[in-house]
Amino acid sequence: MRLVRSLFLIALLIVAWPACARVTRVEVKSRTPVLGGKEFGAAGVYERVVGRVYFSLPVANLHNRGIVDLANAVNLKVGEVEFSADFMALRPVDADKGNGSMILEVPNRGLSRIVALVDGGDWNAEKEAGDAWLLRNGYTVVALGWQWDAEGDGALRLYAPVAKLQGKTITGLLRGDIMPSKPMDEIPLGHWTLGRIGGSEYPVSAADDPRDVLTVRDSRTAERATIPRAQWRFAHTVSGRLEPSDRFIHLDGGFKPGKIYEYVYVVADPVVAGGGFAAIRDFASYAKHAPDAITPVQRVFGEGISQNGRFLRDFLYEGFNADEEGKIALDGVLAHVAGAGRGSFNYRFAQPSRDAQPTSSVYFPTDIFPFTDEPEKDPVTGATGGLLDKAVVQKVVPKIFFSNTSFEYWGRAAALIHTSADGKQDAAISPNVRIYHFTGLQHFSGPFPPAKGAGDILGQEPQSPLPIKYFWRAMIRNMDAWVRNGTPPPVSRYPRIDDGTLVPFKLYAPPRIPGVAQPHEASEALHLDYGPGWQEKRILTLQPPKAGAAFPVMVPQVDLDGNETDGVRLPEITVPLATYTAWNLRDPSIGAPDQRVAFEASYLPFPRTPADREKTKDPRMSIAERYRNRFEYLTRYSAALDALVKENWILEEDRVLIMQRAEEEWELATAPSPAK
Repeated sequence: MRLVRSLFLIALLIVAWPACARVTRVEVKSRTPVLGGKEFGAAGVYERVVGRVYFSLPVANLHNRGIVDLANAVNLKVGEVEFSADFMALRPVDADKGNGSMILEVPNRGLSRIVALVDGGDWNAEKEAGDAWLLRNGYTVVALGWQWDAEGDGALRLYAPVAKLQGKTITGLLRGDIMPSKPMDEIPLGHWTLGRIGGSEYPVSAADDPRDVLTVRDSRTAERATIPRAQWRFAHTVSGRLEPSDRFIHLDGGFKPGKIYEYVYVVADPVVAGGGFAAIRDFASYAKHAPDAITPVQRVFGEGISQNGRFLRDFLYEGFNADEEGKIALDGVLAHVAGAGRGSFNYRFAQPSRDAQPTSSVYFPTDIFPFTDEPEKDPVTGATGGLLDKAVVQKVVPKIFFSNTSFEYWGRAAALIHTSADGKQDAAISPNVRIYHFTGLQHFSGPFPPAKGAGDILGQEPQSPLPIKYFWRAMIRNMDAWVRNGTPPPVSRYPRIDDGTLVPFKLYAPPRIPGVAQPHEASEALHLDYGPGWQEKRILTLQPPKAGAAFPVMVPQVDLDGNETDGVRLPEITVPLATYTAWNLRDPSIGAPDQRVAFEASYLPFPRTPADREKTKDPRMSIAERYRNRFEYLTRYSAALDALVKENWILEEDRVLIMQRAEEEWELATAPSPAK
């Protein structure tokens, strides 16, 4: 046993750093060569470093004052509060062989994704590195825990203290909701997303409190019906027996698919969740300025997808891009598929995992004013503000890519990031910002060949299979060049009011394709009231909130095929074989078939021949009417791809693989239908 302990202590390297970096120490739990010491081009050998970073935040520092309840942290000592966070780093063993740039990933609900997305292979390159594009090009990649309630094995977490008021327990009300895709006797209190709990959530602290309420309704805009208290309880079935539980709700008769169940309950001991902002900020500064940093670089690009893209938008809005000495933390920001959102990241009893979906996480403080990077005015309240106001004052505005797919215009109110709040005109954009709309893609890339989703995201149609991978590689290269030497990236490309490519929902004009149901609404951002002082003190006292007026709902317009007419368009859109809609409706088997399924777009193939088109009365031209043969299609596809490469949307080295995909798409689209 003593030998085991000694070996563990040897493996657990503890390194102290200068206090000015605000990273006080780093525990390295493991340090291993990537793929047995394989060399990755000029960058040489990489190593994987796993461990924990410790931070100390002075309460009095100007740049920490925005962290809710920091001064109430139970571990406050000598005016400072300690936090820690898990991390995983892929770095060149010889830092001088790297390119000096770091991708600092804000992991989605504790899960790192960027390496697997961009390179293929494993998320940490443990057994498979794909084509190792990031490594071959010398990038350092770090995934850092920021979410206190990240759930599951291997999740990277933030370890944050709870807060008390003068030693007394703080209580409050918390809310959650779920639309089941199948009958369930019990539901978890944590946010249920993509078949897993994205956040562990606060447990119930007063199971018999009269403020604990469960309601049910048919859609997010429908009226709530209260379920009698005698019909449900905080309980969970264990080994066939129903046992009291502070993390589950049991309903007599069960929860039905296609209904929104919303629960409000009493909680205690809020975590100082806003420390996650400081963790990202301070690690970025530490990596650039600490003389013995474990991941030394000259530039840091914050990267976040979905929840974490919203985190980065909120990070900027809250003024965290200035470190404790006022220096810029993130030199670049790549916030992907965040739409107009921010999130529940820095409130008392913050719920970081909650987002905003068509049928769950409804009316959370996600899509809230302001939305644009430059200052704008709320036509209802008269409030003014912009996402970058604090960064401008502090002179720490980074280079920024706000990128979205088609889904975010329907599911995340994305149009609000580039229109006036009244929806009447296009908004001005900062010279440090680029806004990209990747046309026809969905929130995450669907499989190829196209297939329907499963479980909670089973849609009526196959998902859009258009890949985001190649855009990501180009965006990273373009951001690096922009920050490194000022080389401008491609100009913004998104739907606009002034040219008719962005329209109010009521003017959306898709073709009526037989057998394909049409959506009757798109998600809106609302004025939400969580009680007196919630915006100033960040304490939500009214659950659920009062829902006020909606901001205008604007969506990209489509052509006669149903494909959007704007944005960064893959050859699949400019030389199409199918319609790629921005929405997909729920399959009847999971309930609420008139509602949109979260995250998904639709793939609707064209008729193969004129006879097929006539048989189904499809208004879209058939493939045979568009292209004389395979050669013509691939020639036109190749020309469209060349244009994307020339404009720096796609890397030249990816051209061969994309053309191979084009051949596969042609074979799929023109294959005879199986005999019935």
